[in-house]
Amino acid sequence: MSWKGYAVPLTPRPARRLPRRLTQLYAGLVLYGASSALIIRADLGLEPWNVLGQGVGHLMGLSIGTVSIVVGAAVLLLWIPLRQRPGLGTVSNVVVVGLAIDATTAVVPHPGALAARIALLVAGIVLNGAATGMYIGARFGAGPRDGLMTGLHRVTGRSIRLIRTAIEVTVVVAGFALGGSLGAGTVAYALAIGPLAQLFLRIFAIPAGDGGPAAVAGATPQGAILRP
Repeated sequence: MSWKGYAVPLTPRPARRLPRRLTQLYAGLVLYGASSALIIRADLGLEPWNVLGQGVGHLMGLSIGTVSIVVGAAVLLLWIPLRQRPGLGTVSNVVVVGLAIDATTAVVPHPGALAARIALLVAGIVLNGAATGMYIGARFGAGPRDGLMTGLHRVTGRSIRLIRTAIEVTVVVAGFALGGSLGAGTVAYALAIGPLAQLFLRIFAIPAGDGGPAAVAGATPQGAILRP
C-alpha cells in the first residue's frame, strides 16, 4: 500500500514491537510468580512443579521461590544434551518467577477462612493462565520446563501428551514424597490451566516480525505449554 509515492507498512515494524514485547514478557513472568504465590497462600494444594519446590524447600530449608530458581537452572542444563536453544524469556523465567514468588508470599498473608482461601486459589489459577499467555505470547522463548518437554518429544518421538504427563507425574510424586502439598487446588489447576492458557495466548500473542498472523496459540502443540 502506498500514499503519495511512499510505501506504508500494513503492520508495525518489528523494532517498534520490541518495547511491548519486553514489557509483556517481564509483566507476564512477574504475574506468573505472583499468581503461584496466591495458590501457595491458599493452601489447598499446589501446582505440580511447586509441589516439588515445596518438598525440596522443606528438606533443605529454602523458600519455594529459591527452589524454583535452582530447579529451573538445573532443568536448563538438561537442554544441553537435548540441543535446545534458550531465549531471553527462558533465562529470565528462571530468575524472575522465583523472585516474584518469594516477594508475593512475603506480603500476602495466609487467609484463615475457607471461602477466602478458595477465592485466592481461583484468582491464582486465572492469573496464572493470563501470565502464561503474556510471557509466551511475547515470543522470547519457552520456559525451561517447557523446553525440556518439547526437547524430549523431539528426541524420543513420543507424544507431547505422554511426555508432559510423565514429567508432571514424576514431579508430583517426588514432591509429595518430600512433603509437598497436594489437594483440590492441584486438581483444579491441572484441569483449568490448559483452557486458560489457550485463551490468553490468543489474547496476548504478538504477531511475528514478518507481518504474518499471530499464530502462537495455534502453532503451539495441544497442551504443550502450560508452565513456565
